[in-house]
Amino acid sequence: MMAPAFAQAAQQLAGKAQLAKLDTEAYPQPAAPFGIRSSPTMVIFKEGKELARVSGAMPAGEIVRWVQSVI
Repeated sequence: MMAPAFAQAAQQLAGKAQLAKLDTEAYPQPAAPFGIRSSPTMVIFKEGKELARVSGAMPAGEIVRWVQSVI
């Protein structure tokens, strides 16, 4: 459901931030240490440290604004 907005935001943020997806249903082990319990959850990391987190679907523009406000 959120995939097109995420892809559009990733394109808009190219060169500024790298966006990646993880299917937590298919791969729950990598998500567990980060306490990801709902989907979608977006987490911003810098040098391995969590800077911010948000849960829930967002349109592309909102994703871009959120990422830019954190980085």
